[in-house]
Amino acid sequence: MYKRILVPLENSRADHAILEHVVTLARHDSASVVLIHVADGFAARNLKQLDLRESEEMRKDRAYLDEVMSRLTGAGVPTEAILASGDPTAEITAAADRERCDLIAMGTHGHRWVKDFLFGSVAEAVRHRTLVPVLMVRQQVVEPGADQA
Repeated sequence: MYKRILVPLENSRADHAILEHVVTLARHDSASVVLIHVADGFAARNLKQLDLRESEEMRKDRAYLDEVMSRLTGAGVPTEAILASGDPTAEITAAADRERCDLIAMGTHGHRWVKDFLFGSVAEAVRHRTLVPVLMVRQQVVEPGADQA
């Protein structure tokens, strides 16, 4: 059903939740995966305007993307990676169009109430801005003191 799946990553536990689903879905549909991380620190947001070099944060982001790409490729899923900078919603939706993705699969944190109200949710904003179907998988909440296998 799906041929190309865009997966925005943020280097958090939410990434693990969505990657688990994406690997299964990509294998089932023989789909390729496009990973994207949008660096949105000061240097990343002003890289072009101020003619800045890649920041240490962006180098770490690139290393994380490369590591995840290597894991997925090793699991038999054709994978590419994009390190973008700027507004996450705009970059994710533009990449979905540019890369001809037919699904955006995002991990979410669930509601963070005050933070969602003040800053908005990238997943919700992407869902409203794109015509590409969006799969959202919430990270599992780990109860304090619960055994983790």
